[in-house]
Amino acid sequence: MAFPDPSPNVSTTSGTVRGRRHADGTTFLGVPYAGAPVGAGRFAPPQPHEPWNGVRDATRQGPTAPQPRRDSFGALDMSPYFGPGWIHGDDYLTLNVWAPEPRYSPAPVMVFVHGGGFVAGSSHCELYDGRGFARDGVVLITVNYRLGIPGFLHLDDAPDNRGMLDILAALHWIQDNVAAFGGDPANITLFGQSAGAILVNGVLADPAAQGLIHRMIVQSGTGTGAFTPDQADRVTDEVGRQLRRPPTAMALADLSDEELVAVIPQLGSVDLRTRDAFHPLGGITPFSLVLDRQPADAIAAGGGAEVDLLIGSNTEEGNLYLAPHGRLTGTSDEDLLLTAAQSHPHPSVLVQEYRSRHPGASNPELHSAIVSDALFGNGTRRTATAHATAHPARTFLYEFGWRSDALEGRLGAAHTIELPFVFDNVRLPGLHGPQALLGSAPPPADLAERMHRTWIRFATTGDPGWPPHETRRPRAMHIAGTWTWQ
Repeated sequence: MAFPDPSPNVSTTSGTVRGRRHADGTTFLGVPYAGAPVGAGRFAPPQPHEPWNGVRDATRQGPTAPQPRRDSFGALDMSPYFGPGWIHGDDYLTLNVWAPEPRYSPAPVMVFVHGGGFVAGSSHCELYDGRGFARDGVVLITVNYRLGIPGFLHLDDAPDNRGMLDILAALHWIQDNVAAFGGDPANITLFGQSAGAILVNGVLADPAAQGLIHRMIVQSGTGTGAFTPDQADRVTDEVGRQLRRPPTAMALADLSDEELVAVIPQLGSVDLRTRDAFHPLGGITPFSLVLDRQPADAIAAGGGAEVDLLIGSNTEEGNLYLAPHGRLTGTSDEDLLLTAAQSHPHPSVLVQEYRSRHPGASNPELHSAIVSDALFGNGTRRTATAHATAHPARTFLYEFGWRSDALEGRLGAAHTIELPFVFDNVRLPGLHGPQALLGSAPPPADLAERMHRTWIRFATTGDPGWPPHETRRPRAMHIAGTWTWQ
């Protein structure tokens, strides 16, 4: 009796890689899609990887992008989300592939871009294990990209948004190679969460992405999260002050990755509010895309015309930034005004609008609502409307509302809470406990399976199973223990 090869080889445009079979398919880890970004190359566009001879081992995780340690949010354990942190090594522009059994070929392809505030995270998180997708007949690919100063610092002598250029390079590599893994290059869905979702919005709006993707899923991102060049200059100036040298690619080229990473914690106090703009991400990160116009505006003008879009956010996004730090309980009127001032020229007017919109809500509930909308909710709805206006019947809106009982019930339907359900990984031990993402009470038995299969359905057909977004009558699928169209 013949048994399948436990370590199958696949030939790519750069060389042959050896994966590892498992019950649901085959996994290939740390496969390069671009050359190692070192020295001055850290601030240059991604370059093709040098071909290798022989067979490259793709059975173990490789290096990750340089980043500061970040595995918790106050009292909340976020290690399943941030993963192992910085695993040192130059060759980190890589991707992981979970390929289904050959009977599914050609299979739909889903490409995931991780979050982490543009400064942390990787494709190596156990939360992003793609075996559930392979089990269900999908090629799942997760991508590493440049973070922090190499990825997103605005420099006069380097291209902007180098981390997004990495994503585009990965998509080109996938187009050329995914068929060898059993995937269909004519059916590729790009999806991401948080910073990854902001990058996905940027790709959707970028003409350079035309033909590379066919569908997109934006989870808790925003199409209005880009920095203006003037705002980005403020971060650049502070980096120069911290490093005591001109903030140019040429001047930074000889610094070590450790020196560049050490600067990141010093950038949180940079005030990005200008005469014409507020901090589009509320101060939660010193980096974002740097663009002359927001992705939502480019989408409204016709960007991504050929792409189906599933987009949504969580009901209580802001709880992640408030509850673990003790900022959700005991919110005062002054706290509300200070928070509103970060995103509105007339804070008292904004607070009153929320009081009218949410009659009977407590100050902590209003605090969460203001933060949630400022960070992700408003930008999500604006992007959905922009896409639906330009491309009717191809935009679908959701809201994830299942509430975790973590942190004594205060975490709720916070930012990141939907990810274990999308990946059908809710059983991971690190997600459960009073200080863990999913809390102590088990989620509804079929929620993960249903949400996971809905994402696959959309990636396969362009239809998640509910009506498209209508600009005149905005409605969304509310996803929780029960699903309601509202």
